[in-house]
Amino acid sequence: MRISEDRTYTACKKTAFTLAEVLITLGVIGVVAAMTLPTLIQNHKKHVVETRLAKFYTTINQAIQMSETVNGDKKDWEVLGLGFEVDDNGNPDRTKPLARPWFEKYLQPYLKYSRYEIYSINTNVYFDDGSLLTIQGYSWSFYPDATKFKKLTDENGYQIAEDKSVSGRDYFSFLFAPNSSAIQCQHHYNKGVEPYLYEWDGTLDGANGLKTSQHFGCKEELPPNGRAYCTALIMLNGWKIPKDYPLKF
Repeated sequence: MRISEDRTYTACKKTAFTLAEVLITLGVIGVVAAMTLPTLIQNHKKHVVETRLAKFYTTINQAIQMSETVNGDKKDWEVLGLGFEVDDNGNPDRTKPLARPWFEKYLQPYLKYSRYEIYSINTNVYFDDGSLLTIQGYSWSFYPDATKFKKLTDENGYQIAEDKSVSGRDYFSFLFAPNSSAIQCQHHYNKGVEPYLYEWDGTLDGANGLKTSQHFGCKEELPPNGRAYCTALIMLNGWKIPKDYPLKF
């Protein structure tokens, strides 16, 4: 009888981890997390950039198409000039940037956004998803994360200052030049807002290729005019950042 009771007691005992085993397990989990977390964060940032770039491209061109039904063919629109209206003495009136009437006529009624502001010669359009568009003449810059946008003040008032070293990562270049027939703008004539392709020769690795252009190439080494071609490189990959993309997020 006693033997039976001892066996029953032994079979019903609960096993538990020792403190050392628990600490070792937590240590292993910590090491794995430390190794994988940076990759997960980077992949998430890339996904946000890809999603917002694709959404912006679709949204802005839908707005232009709607505007055309009222304002006529985009290639016949007024040119979006830089600078300010002039007063009676021929001096620039800094309270009247040329960007304001253009934006309010051609885009504002057809574009969904949270707010917009005009600093100096630039129009800044903030979207509900946290992204930002800055318009400066033909050149448009899109920030998937508006918090990366830098705003500086100089002697002439507010002026947008873009740090070209973060082009292709914090902001992406577009061009809107539907009424420019210049050979350098051949990829933009009679089109909506497109990834920046000024002077592009149609190649990836040519003299003015997307990856190799001395002035605009999407490469680790910073070209003098920023990595303006990075936007096109991503678009041609189905709005997915290529595996060999030269920058990390």
